[in-house]
Amino acid sequence: MPSEIEAADLFAPPGGWRVRIIDMSADTSDNVVEEIRGFPTIMHANAFARRYVRDSVELCRAPGLTPGEVMQAWFAFGENAEVVDAGEAAWSSNAELADFADRPAGDEDRDWRALDPRRDDDAEDDDDE
Repeated sequence: MPSEIEAADLFAPPGGWRVRIIDMSADTSDNVVEEIRGFPTIMHANAFARRYVRDSVELCRAPGLTPGEVMQAWFAFGENAEVVDAGEAAWSSNAELADFADRPAGDEDRDWRALDPRRDDDAEDDDDE
């Protein structure tokens, strides 16, 4: 039976939660493109990862493709996202990938940029100028 998430687990470890971006088409051993740091809560990191993958699925969707073909395209050319070191509390693309392929997303479902903690760094840099 999965353990319940403790309140302390919701808050980030030092430096924040990390989301790893994985290139499904990369020809390397780990396929890691980048690791994004600084998510203050597991919910924030999970929402970012979910939207990132949702956007990647939509970028692989071409007119006339069946849901199965969309999934094949994503596995060949898409990008996955995973929350690092979050265990059972981490969102997983496996849980929703078939639904993503079945149902095209709206703009908000794809807007991972709004949740990107690097965006906050850019805003601070703008304030300093």
